[in-house]
Amino acid sequence: MNENKIRVAITHGDYNGIGYEVILKIFDDGRLLDLCTPVIYGSAKIAQHYRKACGLQGLQPQQVAGAADARDGQLNIVNVIGEDARIEPGVASPEAGKAAFASLEAAVADLRQGNVDVVVTAPINKKTIQSELFTFPGHTEYLESSIGSADRDKALMILCNDVMRIALVTTHLPIAKVAQQITEEAVSEKIRLFNRSLIEDFGIVRPRIAVLALNPHAGEEGLLGTEEQTAIIPAIEKARQQKMLVFGPYAADGFFGSGAFRKFDGVLAMYHDQGLAPFKTLAMETGVNFTAGLPFVRTSPDHGTGYDIAGRGEASPDSMRQAIYCAIDVARNRNRAAERTANPLPSSHKGK
Repeated sequence: MNENKIRVAITHGDYNGIGYEVILKIFDDGRLLDLCTPVIYGSAKIAQHYRKACGLQGLQPQQVAGAADARDGQLNIVNVIGEDARIEPGVASPEAGKAAFASLEAAVADLRQGNVDVVVTAPINKKTIQSELFTFPGHTEYLESSIGSADRDKALMILCNDVMRIALVTTHLPIAKVAQQITEEAVSEKIRLFNRSLIEDFGIVRPRIAVLALNPHAGEEGLLGTEEQTAIIPAIEKARQQKMLVFGPYAADGFFGSGAFRKFDGVLAMYHDQGLAPFKTLAMETGVNFTAGLPFVRTSPDHGTGYDIAGRGEASPDSMRQAIYCAIDVARNRNRAAERTANPLPSSHKGK
């Protein structure tokens, strides 16, 4: 991987949403091309439609046959769907769902082959993308299955910006099923993955991790639930025995409002909305969704398809811009971490 020009795969997501708008906006003035070489997986025709609809006058996407043909200094786009795509801004359609998967599948294939260095995914509709080939609740689970190793690589969903990083024990799961998934093994694994990611992906030497409780008031010593005693506290103690700086469990209700999260490098939440509700309240337009734990880097903006404003030119590109910055930073941090550990100095105690 070129340290100066990282090749960034960008999926177009649901093309009836705001994906194209935010992608085109962040590259419109061309400045981001100094940091990376973008490759959009989508449709040149659809890109031109949204470019015109949103009144963008800057950088023109340039069609290329594949990622291997992408050029530095231009906004490259690879056609992965047919020219007959029906564009209906704000409409959830099976056709757009099928196109979202085609984009994701092509980008992941190039990621595996080394044609691109990282992937940034635009938002999808989790219902319309479903098919015989895509039976996952979201990007995170699909990527764990397609680019992870079944016996080694487990995905960890991290929401991050400049001031906080929140990881999740469970992700896209009905609330009625969450408690049964909060086991000592599950919490321990996520703590381990989070600690490793904070070191290797974010460059934090000795990260401090706060763990949230599952139940109100941290269970009140079993009165309001037992998961803290049976799973969360044992997992925290196990992590401490392994020399990790892990603290908690903290009652979630006042943790963010009091600013306690600022004392830690990362916060581990038990379920999706426990982590994402406060995160999006505090960091909606600058937040990034990062999939840690896998051998490849994937990020995405932390907003959805934005059907209600699709095609109007009103969407903020800030979260997508931050997702690209984050992917570049993580890729470089991983390279530096690998370089530090590639040729360790021999122990001075050898033979004594």
